[in-house]
Amino acid sequence: MTDNGNSLDQRTFNKLSRLYIIALSAIAVSVIASQILIRKHLDDQQSDSTVINVAGRQRMLSQKLTKDIVSLSAESSLEDRVFLKDKIKETLHVWELSHHALQKGNDSLGLPKKNSKAVTDKFRVLNPIFDTISRASKSIIEKIENIPPMPISAFAEEIEQVKTNEGDFLMLMDDIVNQYDLEADKKVSWLRNLEIWLMCFTLLILLGEFMFIFWPTAKNVKNILADLLFAEQRAKKMAFEADELSIAKEKSIKELRALSHAMDETLLFARIAPNGQVLHMGNKFSRLFRFSKLDENVLFWKVLSTAENEQLIIEDIIVKHKKTGWQGELKGTTKDGDGVWLEMSIIPFSPTEDRSELLIIASEITERKKAQLEIERLTKQSFEEKMSQQKIISSKIIENQEKEQNRIAKDVHDGIGQMLTGLKYNLESIDTKDVKKATAKIEHLKELTSNIIKGVRTATFNLTPPELTDHGVVPAITKLTQELSRLTGKQIMFFNKTDFNQRLDSLTEINIYRITQEAINNAIKYADSTHILVSLAHSENMLSIVVDDNGKGFEPSKVEKVKNGDGGMGMTFMQERINFIGGRLFLNSEVGKGTRVTLNIPLQSK
Repeated sequence: MTDNGNSLDQRTFNKLSRLYIIALSAIAVSVIASQILIRKHLDDQQSDSTVINVAGRQRMLSQKLTKDIVSLSAESSLEDRVFLKDKIKETLHVWELSHHALQKGNDSLGLPKKNSKAVTDKFRVLNPIFDTISRASKSIIEKIENIPPMPISAFAEEIEQVKTNEGDFLMLMDDIVNQYDLEADKKVSWLRNLEIWLMCFTLLILLGEFMFIFWPTAKNVKNILADLLFAEQRAKKMAFEADELSIAKEKSIKELRALSHAMDETLLFARIAPNGQVLHMGNKFSRLFRFSKLDENVLFWKVLSTAENEQLIIEDIIVKHKKTGWQGELKGTTKDGDGVWLEMSIIPFSPTEDRSELLIIASEITERKKAQLEIERLTKQSFEEKMSQQKIISSKIIENQEKEQNRIAKDVHDGIGQMLTGLKYNLESIDTKDVKKATAKIEHLKELTSNIIKGVRTATFNLTPPELTDHGVVPAITKLTQELSRLTGKQIMFFNKTDFNQRLDSLTEINIYRITQEAINNAIKYADSTHILVSLAHSENMLSIVVDDNGKGFEPSKVEKVKNGDGGMGMTFMQERINFIGGRLFLNSEVGKGTRVTLNIPLQSK
């Protein structure tokens, strides 16, 4: 049933059936009644026309009868009289029959029995005249038929009676015929009115049926058709969607079958009961653990391992997690005694309301597990090696710091200290009385003081150059190359290719400076170089410093010996510092062709 109540349910159908039966019955009754009435009046009209015809013929018969009777008086021949007598007798019979039939009816003539009161009254007036003419005519016939035949004078009186009454009969008969005609016209007029009334009544019935039956039914049917069209469209849409769903279902079934086959062939897939009994095991699972379909009542943990302790572990996992599920790694043992590592998921599900199962989805990770264990072993070994190396590096750093402190102490003691001691002795040895010697000593003291100041500045410069803190790494490296070039007598040049002048993080600047300083000092101490070129360039994201020398070069592979504590720590310190600031250090050298040290330091974009 539709929401608007226009559906053709049984009640609506029965109601419409009753209304249609009533409507059709009313139309049928109206048509039948009108046909009966019209047929009756048509029959009456037909009898009326017969009556009028017979009544009109009476006038003609009376005239014929009178004419034949009058003609007897002029006939002298007996044969002619007999001939006229027969005609009179025949005419009289028809005339009398018609006269009585007009009043009393005659089925053979098709005349009804009933006449109107006016016609009856007129016949009551006419009947005496009719009887007079009839008696006279019969008397004439008897006298002619009498033997011996009578003379003409014998029925002269009867002829006169006929002639005398014939005019009145015609006048009254005309009046009766006119009355018949008038009544027939009234019946025709009444029939016309009846037809009009029947037509109006039929139209009224049709209007009522249209307003109360056909129009509501048409609206109802229209709404139903609209609902049916909408339902048809919806049904077509649903059919189309059903076709699509059917296609998608078939596709899904195919994909599901392919997936099931793939799971059986590629994944380790099984279904077990909550108590651990195997319900189904995939092909790959079966092949791995040599599981036979005949063994489907066996417990799952006994399939996965032949070792009792492993079976207990697997059983414990299934029992504890059969309602919540589980995911993890476990070890099994095949019937051949081979260890198998599995990454397994246990998924509880209910195929029916009263039955629950556990899905087992696993993948073999034996090789991965072996690799993982090997990596853990190697990682542990590497960690121990790194710890050992770090201890060596730490001891070397401490040793180098001690050496640096000893060098600084020695420089201060042997250089600045001795010069200060000499300055003290020279000051004490000045004899103010001997002006000439005093003046010479003062000049010597000035030179010694300048050397002391120079030594102090060199020592402080080696510790922390003030340019680095005040102006940044570029001025500090510029000052470093200038001072080392002046102190060592070597050609040490600095070239800022891209006019880099940015300030960096203080720790970044210190480490860049120390790495560059270490690279230059290595070139001075170990390379026997005469020219050292320090070049600097930068891009949006990278700062690059290259230290080139024309020294004797070396084999970079020998630098690796520092890991074992066999070499110097300069390259190690450089590498540690570059790692600290997130940069990269590249060392390129060849015996006899010099050395290049390249620093690449990332710049943070603003």
